[in-house]
Amino acid sequence: MIKKLAKFIGQYKLDTLLTPLFVAAESVLEVLIPFKMADLIDLGIEAENINYVVKVGVILLCYAMLALACGALSGFFAARSSSGYAKNLREELYNKIQDYSFSNVDKFSTSSLVTRLTTDVSNVQNAFQMIIRIAVRAPIILITAMIMAFRVNHSLALVFVCVIPFLAVGLYFISTRAHPIFEKVFRTYDKLNNVVQENIRGIRVVKSFVREDHEIEKFENVSDSIYKNFSKAERLIAFNSPLMQLCVYTCILLISWFGAKMVVAGSLTTGQIMSMFTYVMQILMSLMMISMILVMLVISKASAERVIEVLDEESEIHNSANPVFDVKDGAVRFDNVNFSYAKDMNKLCLKNINLDIKSGETVGIIGGTGSAKSTLVQLIPRLYDVTDGAIYVGGVDVRDYDIETLRNNVAMVLQKNVLFSGTIKENLRWGDADATNEDIQRVCKLAQADDFIQNFPDKYDTFIEQGGANVSGGQRQRLCIARALLKKPKILILDDSTSAVDTKTDALLRKAFREEIPETTKFIIAQRISSVQDADKIIILDDGNISAVGTHDELLQTSDIYREVYYSQQKPVVAE
Repeated sequence: MIKKLAKFIGQYKLDTLLTPLFVAAESVLEVLIPFKMADLIDLGIEAENINYVVKVGVILLCYAMLALACGALSGFFAARSSSGYAKNLREELYNKIQDYSFSNVDKFSTSSLVTRLTTDVSNVQNAFQMIIRIAVRAPIILITAMIMAFRVNHSLALVFVCVIPFLAVGLYFISTRAHPIFEKVFRTYDKLNNVVQENIRGIRVVKSFVREDHEIEKFENVSDSIYKNFSKAERLIAFNSPLMQLCVYTCILLISWFGAKMVVAGSLTTGQIMSMFTYVMQILMSLMMISMILVMLVISKASAERVIEVLDEESEIHNSANPVFDVKDGAVRFDNVNFSYAKDMNKLCLKNINLDIKSGETVGIIGGTGSAKSTLVQLIPRLYDVTDGAIYVGGVDVRDYDIETLRNNVAMVLQKNVLFSGTIKENLRWGDADATNEDIQRVCKLAQADDFIQNFPDKYDTFIEQGGANVSGGQRQRLCIARALLKKPKILILDDSTSAVDTKTDALLRKAFREEIPETTKFIIAQRISSVQDADKIIILDDGNISAVGTHDELLQTSDIYREVYYSQQKPVVAE
């Protein structure tokens, strides 16, 4: 795990190396100061040698200034190094997620990925900074202060040898008990983020159903779970401070007791006992720092494991060894296709799908809720890979195409229409970053969006809020259709993406598709028969199986399901 995380230091290697060097220099200087202070007291002040006092005073001042400079430089380089490390790690995580297939994203919840990119990376960053600063400083001060203490008086320094094992056992007990709790806490953070995300996204639904109290209760339950787990972990870690205090004051009392006797006996000078008190504080403060590092490592270990999970996850969809970079046309063929989200042939969502669609045809797909309509079309641009069988686009197995090439030739308007913060132009240029204003207006006219855009004060420069909150559902759908058309795709998939438009606009859209993009293969998933009535082929899906395929007139004669849906939509319901 350390090796995997260390590679993200990247271009900040020099900063990472300079930080511990300056920390080491600062630490050594801090340990030398008490030793010289002892000489100042014993050989200068008590001996009433003013020249010696001035001389040592200047040396001590130089030590202090050098220590200050080294400390400032170590802080500067540590900040650059840790911030750069976190930037590299966060970028790698984000880039990794962009390469995930839909099945990889399904494995992690959205809220969990957000937590890993934010909270977990920050915890790893804090641990990294501690490692290159405090983890260097604490051992150096501990070892050098211990050496200097033995140089001052080896008998008195044995006090530390007795106390340190007791402290080490205590710290080990605390760290091993706290780590599993922190792992649980971060998993609960995922749930908290999920609750918040759902609430904010669906705040209009929450308010319209007056479910604020329910949402507050749901949030409080998750928040309370975090509070209880964190409190439990913090109670364990809280023992760290009193344990350190006990060791510090025990050492001070023992050195005071034995040191006083030695001073009286003449085997220890006043300056030496003063330096011993300073070394007590330095040694035990370094142990305190080590305990802080252990606590931070306990917290960050749980975060690091979660970060590594994302980095180790390999996309299930990738290019073949020699990918094809040209899509000949929009012909689509399903050859004995079976599909399961769980990759289990006993839990199939699509079963034995065989279809042959010519380039330029319009294909309507209807079926009940859960009949796998969306699943069927998501296999065409390889958002998922088939579990069994094969899908051919332009005569080539989709798994043999370069993924980017395939998806650039398949435009998809998903069931859930998503617009991003920015102007209408910026949103539409997702389809083609180099599109001219004329190109944009052309596709908007085709998607029946130009009329309402012209009514906005800023027209195509109108700012769209996050998620398209300031436009209606029908307007959002038409903007998403325009964005897809801007790709000039060979295959256009509309996944129930005209449900929010009126029947007149729906008819105009179909007429525009028929006349303006006759060579583009069009898949239209719809609930309304009128949306697919004039399609070249209409596919009836029922529980993952193809129930029937044919034109509108053929299906009225041969399909009970189609006939039932058609007449239920054509005849008004008469109340008894």
